[in-house]
Amino acid sequence: MPDRIYNFSAGPATLPYEVLTQAAKDIVNFRDKGIGLIEMSHRSKEFIGVVDECEALLRELLAIPADYKVLFLQGGASTQFAMVPMNLLRPGQSACYLNTGTWSKKAIKEAQLFGAVDVAYSSEASNFDHVPAPADYTVPAATEYLYFVSNNTIFGTQFHTMPATEKITVCDMSSDILSRPVDVSRFGIIFAGAQKNMGPAGCTLVIIREDLLDRAPDTVPTMFRYKTHADKGSMFNTPPCFAIYTVGLVLQWLKKLGGLTAIEKMNRDKAALLYDAIDASDFYRGHARKDSRSLMNVTFNLPTPELEAKFVSEATAASLDGLKGHRSVGGCRASIYNAFPREGVEKLVEFMGEFEKKNG
Repeated sequence: MPDRIYNFSAGPATLPYEVLTQAAKDIVNFRDKGIGLIEMSHRSKEFIGVVDECEALLRELLAIPADYKVLFLQGGASTQFAMVPMNLLRPGQSACYLNTGTWSKKAIKEAQLFGAVDVAYSSEASNFDHVPAPADYTVPAATEYLYFVSNNTIFGTQFHTMPATEKITVCDMSSDILSRPVDVSRFGIIFAGAQKNMGPAGCTLVIIREDLLDRAPDTVPTMFRYKTHADKGSMFNTPPCFAIYTVGLVLQWLKKLGGLTAIEKMNRDKAALLYDAIDASDFYRGHARKDSRSLMNVTFNLPTPELEAKFVSEATAASLDGLKGHRSVGGCRASIYNAFPREGVEKLVEFMGEFEKKNG
């Protein structure tokens, strides 16, 4: 991979090199059709085939049950913060949320525009350094659904055991979808922005159980109804064509690797390498509690903000890019999604050791 840096950015994030090279060809001449993918009609049989193949691969890799719809939408995952309550809540109804970081806080704010919100648990007092155990909260009997974020990019935490409830469960999986096997049948809605583990920015995946499609009140605008897009196979309006196509390439790559069981093993190996380096040092300090550590986003601090700034600057010069932590937590953040290579983690660990020797 000539002239390539190691991209630790939280998103848009690293994509498989073979996906990038194939996409570069198909932008100009899609499968030798004499037309570029990004200028091809979304109604053409060629592009309909792209969407069908992408959906089939998703269903295979995630073992999506037949009674679930797969939607490819626009607006980013942030639009789902409003679409979920718009479609699932009616006047006088309430929803239950777990507040474990910035993205759940934003979702709570949006949901409050459409109904009452019960925040059953919040880790804000400890600067979101953990996610709750099942015994830490109670889902109210009257709630319509339980909402949580499976992985928190900013604070580096992750649910290793998914919350269980008889209520409709809604999960924002934007930053760890396809990183491990999940039981889709336990969820009413799963959604995820593409730009971390699936493809480029611009496409949002929604997996929704069919019986939820008719819950939206009559006042919900056409474009914000899940049923609108489900009935038209994500083709009610022009979809994010290039992003869907690239997601399909990433799914092909993932299938060749051995699917979600294989990628989870690889992700655990990468994360362990980095967390072991942090734990072996008094110079580096992880932000997330050990029982809540993310396999996707590793957050850590150095002794002083000045050293953190120096670390990021020198790492960037060494082709280790995107390591500056979010302003909410400071420090450093290494995002090591599915496509991030193990060699990049090895290079970072080596750099961390050398930096500590010089500055510790």
